[in-house]
Amino acid sequence: MALRFAVQGDTEQECTEGLRLLEQLGLRPTMLPKLLTDNRWMARAVPLQTKAPATNGEGPVTPGG
Repeated sequence: MALRFAVQGDTEQECTEGLRLLEQLGLRPTMLPKLLTDNRWMARAVPLQTKAPATNGEGPVTPGG
């Protein structure tokens, strides 16, 4: 399963601020703010992950974990 988080804003500045909040939560940006065709801004981020999920059901290995 792949988790993706998106931020939408009315302006590039608003979207950038939202992306910074996601970074503070430990997410890594994968798409910097872009203006979409319907005149809104969007950015995306994913959780930090150092390697693939474990096969024994323990879940992904994250930094410090």
